[in-house]
Amino acid sequence: MNQTLKKQIDTLVQLQKIELEMNQLRQAVEKVENEKKDLAVRLTAFESALDAEKQALEQIQQQCTDLEKEIQVVNDRIIKSNETLRMVKTNKEYQVLLREVDDNKKRKNSLEDHVLTLYEQREAAEIRVNESQSQFLQLKEQVQAEQAKIDEQTLGDKGRLSVLEEQQQSTGNSLDPALLTRFRRIAKMNQGQAVARVSNETCMGCFMNVPPQLCIEVQRGNQMISCPQCSRILYHIDER
Repeated sequence: MNQTLKKQIDTLVQLQKIELEMNQLRQAVEKVENEKKDLAVRLTAFESALDAEKQALEQIQQQCTDLEKEIQVVNDRIIKSNETLRMVKTNKEYQVLLREVDDNKKRKNSLEDHVLTLYEQREAAEIRVNESQSQFLQLKEQVQAEQAKIDEQTLGDKGRLSVLEEQQQSTGNSLDPALLTRFRRIAKMNQGQAVARVSNETCMGCFMNVPPQLCIEVQRGNQMISCPQCSRILYHIDER
């Protein structure tokens, strides 16, 4: 058996184990990070809905303020007209002012009815905002707790990833650049697996039969053999 070749294949097997574990860890981290983002989106959506309710309440409050001011203006007109009524000298002027007072009273009554309706709407809106505010604070606390839990869960995985990244670099640097390039190309074709064991004349990467003569060559370990089906680099482990 060619010891240099054996060492190279052993290194490839080790590199593959490292990278497969890295991929699994990255997928796990990505999954929980997406869950964390989903929580943030959920909180943002709730906050946006709460802001919309607050804006609606502010609009109602502004409408109430505007109507109250208008009612005051109309009421002042009524008072002024009533004062003027006592000073007019002709029946024509009196009738004109009387109609003006009557119109202003009708306008005042209409405005007061409208503002009463707005008061009811404002009260209902205030209740909604207060309830939503309370729910938002509860949700915010819940989301922050869940996000902190996610951060804690991924801390170990991220730490392990850092260790593996160092091992990946050092292991890759120990290989011939051409062999490493070949490893990367095959791994890209086969979902990260560039090396596969041969067992019972079967490639354990694609589970297809390997010709007997190739199996013998793999066992001898004097040259690097690729699977005819999946192109993975084959290696043999003595199972006796």
